[in-house]
Amino acid sequence: MEFSLKSSDSVYPCEVTIDEDNGRFMIRKTDSSGEVFNSPEELVLWIIENWEASDFQEQEEFDTMMREIQLYFPIQR
Repeated sequence: MEFSLKSSDSVYPCEVTIDEDNGRFMIRKTDSSGEVFNSPEELVLWIIENWEASDFQEQEEFDTMMREIQLYFPIQR
């Protein structure tokens, strides 16, 4: 599962990769740095704590991504 979201404050898109088959759980942030996680749950928790829909040009894309991710990896806040 991969997502690319247009940031409100950068020309580089933010990217989210959840690849369970190969054990890759990564995020690329607006400054083009990244985060690597040990599990999809850790990745989703990071997104919940650090990003909001208003951080992106298309807020609905963020909301859609979160709904899709949480169908597979339900996270209780």
